[in-house]
Amino acid sequence: MYVPVADSATPEVGFPNEHGDSVVTLHQVPRWIDAEQSVEDDDNGDSSFSNPYFHDPLTSQSEAESGGIGSVSRFPVDNEINLKIYLWRGHPWNLEVDAMVNSTNEIMDEAHSSPGLHAAAGPGLAEECTTLGGCRTGMAKATCAYDLPARKIIHTVGPKYAVKYHTAAENALSHCYRSCLEVLIENGLRSIAFGCIYTEAKNYPREPAAHVAIRTVRRFLEKQKDNIAAVVFCTTSTMDTEIYKRLLPLYFPRDKHEEEVALLKLPADAGDENGETVIDERKIRIKPLPKKQVPKPPEPPAGIPVSDIGPIRRTSSYLDSFLDPAFMSLIKDPDERRVEQWGKTVQAQNGWNFSKLLGLGDLGGPPLSAAEEYSLHSRYLSKANSLNLSELAEMKIIYRGGIDSEGRPIIVVVGAHFLLRCLDLDRFVLYVVKEFEPIIQKPYTIVYFHSAASLQTQPDLGWMRRLQQILGRKHQRNLHAIYVLHPSLGLKVAVFALQLLVDNAAWKKVVYVDRLMQLFRYVPREQLTIPDFVFQHDLEVNGGKGLMVDPRTKYVYHRP
Repeated sequence: MYVPVADSATPEVGFPNEHGDSVVTLHQVPRWIDAEQSVEDDDNGDSSFSNPYFHDPLTSQSEAESGGIGSVSRFPVDNEINLKIYLWRGHPWNLEVDAMVNSTNEIMDEAHSSPGLHAAAGPGLAEECTTLGGCRTGMAKATCAYDLPARKIIHTVGPKYAVKYHTAAENALSHCYRSCLEVLIENGLRSIAFGCIYTEAKNYPREPAAHVAIRTVRRFLEKQKDNIAAVVFCTTSTMDTEIYKRLLPLYFPRDKHEEEVALLKLPADAGDENGETVIDERKIRIKPLPKKQVPKPPEPPAGIPVSDIGPIRRTSSYLDSFLDPAFMSLIKDPDERRVEQWGKTVQAQNGWNFSKLLGLGDLGGPPLSAAEEYSLHSRYLSKANSLNLSELAEMKIIYRGGIDSEGRPIIVVVGAHFLLRCLDLDRFVLYVVKEFEPIIQKPYTIVYFHSAASLQTQPDLGWMRRLQQILGRKHQRNLHAIYVLHPSLGLKVAVFALQLLVDNAAWKKVVYVDRLMQLFRYVPREQLTIPDFVFQHDLEVNGGKGLMVDPRTKYVYHRP
């Protein structure tokens, strides 16, 4: 059973109470409006989102360029709503609220419910769930809470995620949160605790899921704030906690400063009045009839029988006054645009692909939008975090170094270790995404050792283009420079092709370095772990004139 916690033992916000079976009352959790504001603290969040020069990849170009000046906030400051929002680190079933939300599957069995819920609630919960006849995706059903401090448990089924059905998954997840809130009001309850309604098994990326959750709750409270007293977002991992801390100011700004910052950081599509994703192609496009004065019908010619007057009027220009050409033909129709886009894609696939004929790989196909790149990266990162890629780490193709001369983190790439015949490229891409993710959040540097790499088969430009799309635009913006040591003529030609055919902005940042001593001007020697053969290659290529290498430390320095 649960024992209420005394006020003196109030837990710190963001951390669970030390007694796992103790009740945490709602007044012990500080409101969101009272939490510490950290919008300007670049070190605690994603610097690429905090820096005005690095905008959110989902922000539309026009909004990013205008900087939000003169724009109307889609989520203005509303302190009455903000007082109802809480963020708490812990399991929702430890909270004394009217209802807590359980993320389950269609048959509502114990194995696929929120881990630990059934053990805390007791056996009666599983018995009642078997009598409900299951639950559809996006819907919600309520049961008793049994041994939990809450009065009710609201069960909902989150969607499975796939990039191809990104919009459908977003809207289904939005419907989950909205259905739970509707069930809360239908049962006469006023406070609710949400866990994250997604599972790793369903492959829903964390941050896009948080966007949907927060904006749906905001839109619902705008309409039903008199019927709901408290909404608690519960997180059980540090990653989820940091995501919610970063996104809550965008949808629940506490002052005008946060509201202005949100204009830059909000996604381009922040949903409709219910928080669902808006799709132009699916809108019902009806234009109202033009308001025109109805002219008097023309007088029929004299001598025509009365029975023939009707056909004459129907075939005359009398009806033309009611027809508006603009109403009959839509300008820039989304359906027509989509057909044109498909036609261009098919034409590109059926036409001659000169890049393939030249052995450069598949460089065709339409470019991805910012939202598509964002979803693609999230899917790959989610899969990479679920796999054991230790065998790729042992190959030392890519590893983290220290910092460069200006304090930026370094990613080291060793070209000679890239054995294309021995690699599973799909797993290698997942490893690259996993290694790059914590680095590319802020400005960073790549050091590429091309020493002796000319003897190895390298991937084509099509593969490089695909990898760049997966890493996303944040990788391109935050990349400071790529220092290439011992470049060959073939590599310079390949980089030039990448500038022309893949991405001119990112590959313009390549800096060729012929000597190790020259590289150490940009990156201190002690910040790099350099393979032995790189030193040997440098001595062979450059002759070692004026240089000495310490055989123990591999430190290179000028002769006295």
